[in-house]
This record gives sequence, C-alpha cells and structure tokens, in this order.
Amino acid sequence: MRLSGNNLALSYESVVVTTDLTVEIPDGKITVLIGPNGCGKSTTLRALARLLKPKGGGVVLDGKDIHSYSTKEVARRLALLPQVLITPEAITVRELVAYGRHPQRRSVAGLRDEDREAIDWALRVTGTTELADRPVDQLSGGQRQRAWVALVLAQGTDLILLDEPTTFLDIAYQLEVLELLRQLNLQQGKTIVMVLHDINMAAEYAHHLFAMKSGQIVAQGAPKEIICRELVREVFGIDSHILVHPDTDNPLCVPIPEPGHVPSDDEDADRELSAPVG
Repeated sequence: MRLSGNNLALSYESVVVTTDLTVEIPDGKITVLIGPNGCGKSTTLRALARLLKPKGGGVVLDGKDIHSYSTKEVARRLALLPQVLITPEAITVRELVAYGRHPQRRSVAGLRDEDREAIDWALRVTGTTELADRPVDQLSGGQRQRAWVALVLAQGTDLILLDEPTTFLDIAYQLEVLELLRQLNLQQGKTIVMVLHDINMAAEYAHHLFAMKSGQIVAQGAPKEIICRELVREVFGIDSHILVHPDTDNPLCVPIPEPGHVPSDDEDADRELSAPVG
C-alpha cells in the first residue's frame, strides 16, 4: 500500500474536522470519497497530499511519513488537482501544463524531449491541444478545468489525487474526464483518488468508496457492497430508491422528494447536472 492516513486528527485553526481517522488507499484502483458538504472529504484529501499537516496521526507515502519528503520529492510521487485553483497571470495553456513537468526535471535546463512529449500527450488526451496557445484567463470555466487536469497528467506520477475534477464541466466533459481517468487506471495502472459529489458518478467509476459524514468514515468498500437506502439516508439525510444500472449493474441512487416539496429552479438545475450515468 503506497498511501495511507493513520489515526488522523485534522483541523483548521480551532475548527476540528476529524479525529482518529484511518484511510488506506488501495493500490492500482480508483478510490472515491463521497459525503455531504463539510463532512471532511477535501480536508482528508489535502492531508493525504501533504497540503495539511495533521494535528495527530500521520500520512505514510511509500513507507515513510509524507512530511519527511521534500516538496519536490512528494510531487515526483503524487500529483494533486486541488479544489481551489490559482492560475498565474498572462500564461498560456501550454505554459500552464508545462508546470507539471517541473518536479521531474533534474536541473534548471530547458524542457527535454520527454517533457515536451508528456505535455503534448496531456493536451491531446484532455482535448486542449487547440487551446494550447490561448491565455488561460480567457478560457471558459470548463476549458480552464481541463487545462488543469492536463497539468496534473503531465506530471507523470502513478498516484493522482483530484478534488472535484468535474467542477465547471458540463455532463459530456464530466464523462470524458472520468473515462480518461478510468483508462489511465486500466491501461497504466495508475492509482487514482477523487472527491466527487455525485453518488452515481462515484458508483460508476470507483472500485472502492469511502462514505463520510461528520469527519468519519461511515462505510467503505465496493459500490455494489455498500450503497443502499440505509447508507444514503445516514450519510445524506434523504430517502432514495437504489436501482441497478441496466448496462453495468452498478447501483443507481434515485432520491425520493419529500411530500409537498416543490423544487426550486436551482434544485432542478442541480438534478440535471447530477443525472445518472448512462
């Protein structure tokens, strides 16, 4: 096991997010963290990526405490797409993606052929080649998100952590990004850890799920093993029907509206964006 968090106590200043949390990431699998807003999913991912130092417990990467590595050495071993992205000013998509190669470079010399090949590949598989010379700050939200995904892929690590990688993407691009990650796992054996809001997307693409609530893991395992009406009620506080996907046999969660509840326009829009994977 390459990555794990053991007996973690995580907090921001005086706000305690979780205590005594243990998360073991299966090697060579796609793992997804699900749960309601504020349950600690992103905080846990930040700790696993060494962006947040635990108040107690520790994170182990490749057999050593992750904080014993230099920042550059961690970046050679794992890549992270955070939730909040800050783009440098006046930079093109290609220049942004090229930042992903910095941890792999051994000197201050320019890009090597292997760096350029990695950049071109990352642009191609994320559908951003035609955007390569455009300034990042002139892109739509979805285009910008794909450019950041390309940066993470260009980094060339076997361990990839992504916090809400489908943010700002319409349903077609959500599926493209998740299918790309699935293929990277299947064909190259990459270990992928994601935070996702959509339980149906998570059920479709994860080998292993962590269902979280109030900073603790309520259930973990394969989607077929753990997703049920009782779990959805406990974690998300809603009633639901759990159906079977007609093509993949994975579980599908269909929420049951409360009697007399009239959804707002915003809720209708959210429901469209969270439609079951077809």
